[in-house]
Amino acid sequence: MAMQARAARTREALIRAAADVVDDKGYNGATLVAISKSARVSMGALTFHFASKSELAEAVVEYAAALAGEWVAGAVAGQASPLRAVGGLLQALARLLDEDVVVRAASLLARERPDIVPAWHSSWMSTLCRLLDEAEAAGELRRDVRPPAVAALVMYLLTAAEVHPRTAPGQERFWGAAGAMARLWPFVCDGIAAAHA
Repeated sequence: MAMQARAARTREALIRAAADVVDDKGYNGATLVAISKSARVSMGALTFHFASKSELAEAVVEYAAALAGEWVAGAVAGQASPLRAVGGLLQALARLLDEDVVVRAASLLARERPDIVPAWHSSWMSTLCRLLDEAEAAGELRRDVRPPAVAALVMYLLTAAEVHPRTAPGQERFWGAAGAMARLWPFVCDGIAAAHA
């Protein structure tokens, strides 16, 4: 049992180290040597758990997807309306982008290497689409607004919220993804919400 616990800790340390290196250097700049050094494990231990860099990248995305799924479930529970739940979902994901390097790295990997990793948003996209369908059925969306278009816009917003602080000088970096989402979502919501919503 102690061996299993140690193996699980080593695996998680490798995933977090890979996320740190990918977040800093991108997928192409991340090397297995740098990841093993960051995790403070041997290359043998790394290759025991992950046969390749792409396998490790997939593990980063899977870990992030599981974390995002948990946060999203908590964020949408008990919301007064489906459209408000969408706002809660976005704020939760933006906070995750700010606070968890694995989620940031998964978002970066989804852009840089969509051929080798599934998009990190797979764990929350079905919830988003369901909420938008419910908002439409409840009359919370303007008549000319379609849920698939809003879902696409949400993905663009989250990508921008993750990318912009990486490249922006000064205060934008300080506000982070959650600050950007808090400022942008009300404008989007005003544009898609029915007048009475």
